Amino acid sequence: MFKRNARSTAALALIGVLGAGAALAQEASTDKLERVEVTGSRIRQIDIETAQPVQKISQAEIQKSGLVTVGDILNQLSSAGSPDFSKGSVLTSNREQGGQYINLRNLGSERLLVLVNGKRWTTSVAGFTDLSTIPSALIDHIDVLKDGASSTYGSDAIAGVVNIILKKTLEGGQFSAYYGENSKGDGQTQDFSFAFGANSDKASIMFGASYSKQDTVWARTRDITSSTYGPGNEAAGFGTGPWGRIRQVSASGGATGFNKYLNHTGGPLGDGVGQASNVAANYHDYKGIPEDTFNSTSQMMFQSPTELKSLFVKGSIDVAPDVRFVTTAMYADRVSTRQIAGYPLNSTSQAAYPVYIDKDSYYNPYGNQAVGAGNGQDLFFYRRTIEVPRVTRNNNKATHLDAGFEGDLTILGKPWSWDAGVNFSQSGGTVLSTGNINLLNLKKALGPSFMNASGVVQCGTAANPIALTSCTPFDILGGPSASNQAALNYIMSTGQATYGSTVKSATVNLSGEVFQLPAGAVGVAGGLEHRSLSGYDRPGQFEQSGYSTDLAGNATVGRYNVNEAYLELNVPVLKNVVGAELLSFNAATRYSDYSSFGNTTNSKVSFMWKPIKDVLTRGTWAQGFRAPTLADSFGGGSQSFDSYLDPCDTKLGSAATTPSTQANCAAAGVPANFRQVNQAGTPVTAATQGIVAFNTGAGNSFLKPETATTKTLGVVYSPSQIKGLTAGLDWYRIQVKNRITAISATYVLNQCYVQGVQSFCSSLKRDPVTGMITSLSRGNANLGQLETEGLDLDVSYQFPSTSYGQFAVRTNTSYVDKYEIKSTDTSDPINYAGAYPYYRVKSNISLDWKLNVWSATFSTRYYSKTKVDCAFTCSNPDEPLLGDPTAGFDRKGAVMYHDLSVGYKTPWKGQILVGANNVFNKKPRLNIDANSGYGGNSSSSSVDPDLPIDRFFWVRYNQTF
Repeated sequence: MFKRNARSTAALALIGVLGAGAALAQEASTDKLERVEVTGSRIRQIDIETAQPVQKISQAEIQKSGLVTVGDILNQLSSAGSPDFSKGSVLTSNREQGGQYINLRNLGSERLLVLVNGKRWTTSVAGFTDLSTIPSALIDHIDVLKDGASSTYGSDAIAGVVNIILKKTLEGGQFSAYYGENSKGDGQTQDFSFAFGANSDKASIMFGASYSKQDTVWARTRDITSSTYGPGNEAAGFGTGPWGRIRQVSASGGATGFNKYLNHTGGPLGDGVGQASNVAANYHDYKGIPEDTFNSTSQMMFQSPTELKSLFVKGSIDVAPDVRFVTTAMYADRVSTRQIAGYPLNSTSQAAYPVYIDKDSYYNPYGNQAVGAGNGQDLFFYRRTIEVPRVTRNNNKATHLDAGFEGDLTILGKPWSWDAGVNFSQSGGTVLSTGNINLLNLKKALGPSFMNASGVVQCGTAANPIALTSCTPFDILGGPSASNQAALNYIMSTGQATYGSTVKSATVNLSGEVFQLPAGAVGVAGGLEHRSLSGYDRPGQFEQSGYSTDLAGNATVGRYNVNEAYLELNVPVLKNVVGAELLSFNAATRYSDYSSFGNTTNSKVSFMWKPIKDVLTRGTWAQGFRAPTLADSFGGGSQSFDSYLDPCDTKLGSAATTPSTQANCAAAGVPANFRQVNQAGTPVTAATQGIVAFNTGAGNSFLKPETATTKTLGVVYSPSQIKGLTAGLDWYRIQVKNRITAISATYVLNQCYVQGVQSFCSSLKRDPVTGMITSLSRGNANLGQLETEGLDLDVSYQFPSTSYGQFAVRTNTSYVDKYEIKSTDTSDPINYAGAYPYYRVKSNISLDWKLNVWSATFSTRYYSKTKVDCAFTCSNPDEPLLGDPTAGFDRKGAVMYHDLSVGYKTPWKGQILVGANNVFNKKPRLNIDANSGYGGNSSSSSVDPDLPIDRFFWVRYNQTF
C-alpha cells in the first residue's frame, strides 16, 4: 500500500482536466440558492443531507451549557471518551498538558482531525490539536463528523473530524462576561470576550478578543480526594517521608544493612519537628508506619489551572466579480501550571550519578565526626523535599494564518466553485520547572563539612575549607524543620525547555457540476495540497545531562513534507420514483506522498437512499490512515516515574491468583514470595509510583502509518405526520491496524507476564536478589490492532407551540458493543467495552423551553455501569476482567448528572444566563481505575477529575450593540 515512488496518474490527470475546463469560461453564477460545502465532502451542494453521520452543535447550545472552552463542550459529547491530557493528570510531563483535546470514540485525540472553516488547525509535535485556542465566542456552530474521512482530508481523520465553523460576518459588537465556581468556592472560572464586525457590499471584517481563566482545585480540600486511595485507605498511598531515612551502602552502590529513620513529632503531613540528625541515638528502626511516610496528595493539584488570552481576525473583500480574498488570523497565549509533591529523593535518584552522605559530613550520624576518625561510613539516604513542591509552568503560544482567493464561475452552463490559498500554523512555548534537585550541588552539600570557629557549618574540612559563598552544607536528614532557605537555594535546580511545531500548506480546490442526470446533477471535486511539518522539543542542557532529578531527556527534532491529490464524485441515480425518493452514491479517493515513509492511496464510497420521503438510509465504507507524527518518529525520549502494579506481586498482582502468571514470573527469576515495594520501602497495597525512573517516549524511525477501515450504516426517520420529530440510528465499525501506540509500563508488564508475549519481556530488567524492576524501556511501536463497534442514537423533537411556551427535547446516545485491542497481530483480542473508562452507554438528553424573553434548559448526562480493578473493594472477585480469567472486578453503578440554565433577554439587547451544572450535587465516588497508577487521569487521588466534583454555579451576561 505504501510505495515511495508510485504516482496516482489518473487522479492528477482528472484534476488537470478540471483546471483546464475552468479556464474556458468565467461567468457570474445564476444560482439563487446558496451552494454550501458540508463537512465530510468537498462538493458544494444545496441539499445538506449527507451519507455520513454529522452532529451539529449550535452557538445557542454552547451558551446554555455553562461551559467556557471548545474542549469542555466537545468532551461532554456522548461519543467522546475520557480526554487525553486531563486537568487531573498533573504528573504528566507532555508539552500538551494544559490544553484541551477530544478523544472521539476512545480512539485517541491524535486520530481525530480538527478543522476551522474546513482548514487544518495548529498541532503539536506529537500531533495533538489544542481546542482551547479557538475562541468560542466567534463560533457559529460545530460539526462533528463521526466517520472516517481520510479520502477527503488526509491523515488523522480515522475517528472522525471536528469542523468548527466561525461566524461568516458580524455587524456591530458583542460582549460577553462569565463567572462560575464550585459550591465549595474553588475552581473559579472566568471568561470575557469582545467581538466587533463591519460589512459592506464588497467587504467584511470581524475582530475578536477573549480572556479565560480556570483556577486550581486542590486535592487536599475534600476528604475523598485528600489521599491517593481515599477515606479508609489513606496510608496505602503514602510514600517517602520528609525526615531522613538511612542505610548502609552496598558494594554495588545500593542500599543494604540497617534501616533507620529520624525521630520526629507530627505525622504524614510533615508538620512536626525532627531531632538532631547527626546523633545515631536519635533514630529508630524504620517500619514504614504512616508517621514515617508522607501523604504526597496533600501538595498536589486535583485539577490544574489554565489562563488563555486570544486575538482573532477574519476578513474578506471582493477583488473582482465573483472573486474574493479571504483571510483568518489567530493568536493565542496559554499559561498552564501544575504542582506535585516535593521530590522523593534518594541516593540513586539518577542511577548514573549516585549521591551519598559523605563519611566526613558534619550531619552524618555514622560519620567520622560522630563515631571517631577512621570509623565513619558513607550513608545511603531517602528524603522527600516537601519544603519545595515541584511546580511546572508551561507557556504555550499558538499562531494561525490562512489567506487565499475563492470564487464562483460557470462552466458550460454549470455552477462551479474554486479556492486557492496558503495556511500557516505554529505552536510552541517554554517550560519552566522548579522543585527538582541539582545533584552536582547536592553532592557538595552532602560532602565533607565541619563547624567553623563561628559556629557555622561550612563545606570542606578545617584544613581545606570551602568558602561559604561557594558551597552551603545541607542537613538533609534533619527534615523540613532543620532545613534553611540558603541550603535549599543552593541545591535546587530550575529546569527549562523549549518546544514548537510549524505546519505550512498550500491548497487548490475545484468543485462543481459536470452534467445533468434525470435525478440531478453529477457533482465532482478535486484538489491538490502540499504540506510541510517541522518541530522540535529541546530540554535544557542541564536536564539533558542527567545531573538533575528533573526527568532527563534528549532533544526531539524532525521534519517531513507531503504532496496530496484528491478526487470526489457524487452521482444521483434516482429521484421521486416509486421506492426511491432519492438514491445517490458518492466516491472519493486521495493520494498522499510522504517524504518520511512513502505513499498511500485511501478511498471511500457512500450512499443515500430514501425509499420514502420520511425515511433516509445511509452508509459508508472508507479507508483511513494516520501518518507517524514528528514525536513518533524523531522523539528523543525521556525519563518517567511510572505508576504500576507488578503482576508478579504474590499478594496483589496477577501472580496471586493466576498459575500461568506465576509460571512466567518464576521463569524470569522472580523470587517465590516476591512483594513489590513502594518509595517508602514497604510492600505496596495498590498500584504506586516506581522507585526508579523508566525510559520512555523514544522515537522509532521505522514506524509505518496506521491504516483503518470504517463502515457505517444508518437510518434517519422524519415522519411527516409528526412535524418537528427526527430520529437517527447509526451503526459503526472502525478497525485500526499497525496501531501506533505509546506503551505504558503496566502494558509492558502485563503483556510479558500475564499474556506471555515474550517480545515485551526484553524491555525490562530486575534485581537478581530482590526481584524489583530496575529498568524498563517503553516507546512507540506498531502494535497489533484496535477495533470498536457500536451504535449512535440521535432524537430531537420540537413540540407544537403552546401558550406556555415552546418546548423541545433532544438526546444523543452512544452504545459501545466492542472495543477490542490486540497487543500483537497474533495475540488474542481483549474487549475493553464496559470496563472503565470505556462505558457501554453514554447519553445526553436536554429539555429546552422558550417563552418570549425567557428560556430554560434542563439536561441530564448518563454514564452506564462499569467494571474497575479489584483493590480495596471487589464486588465480583471470581469473574474475569480484560483477559485475566481470575482477576475479578469491582462493579460501579450507573451515574447521572443534571444541569440547569435559565436565560432572560433584556430590552437593551442584553441577555442574562444563570445556571448550575450538577444541580443536584451528585457526590464524587472512589474509582481505583481513575488513579494514574491504574492508567486513569487522576494523579492525586482515585476520583475521576473529568466528572463533576461539586455543584458548579455560573452566570453569563451577553450584550449586543
